[in-house]
Amino acid sequence: MKYYGFNALTGENITDIDHVRQSMRDILKTPVGSRIARRTYGSLLFRMTDSADNPAFKLQLMAACYTALLRWEPRILIEKITITSPEAAQVVVDLEGTYSATGQPFSFSVPVR
Repeated sequence: MKYYGFNALTGENITDIDHVRQSMRDILKTPVGSRIARRTYGSLLFRMTDSADNPAFKLQLMAACYTALLRWEPRILIEKITITSPEAAQVVVDLEGTYSATGQPFSFSVPVR
C-alpha cells in the first residue's frame, strides 16, 4: 500500500517512508493533551525535558517513544532505540526499525533537548 501526503514544511508530495518519518516526528514532538479533538495523541517527551540525564531518564525516554509510536504509527516495527548525548545538555533519540509494508529498514533521529 502506498501512502501519499504532503510535506508539512514545503507542501511537496511525499510517499511511504518519508510520510512515516514525518508522522513519527509529529507524534514524538506533540505533547499528550495538546490536541483538542484527540487528547491522547502524541508523546510524553515534553514532560521529561528538564529531567536529570541518568539511566532512569534514558529508560523513561525509550518507553515514552516506544509507547507513543506503538499506539499511533502502526506502519512501523521499532527494533532499537538508542539515547545519545552528542553535547552537554543535548539528548537525541535514535530509532531503528522496519517499515511494515515493504520490510524496508529505516533509521530516524529526533532531538529531545
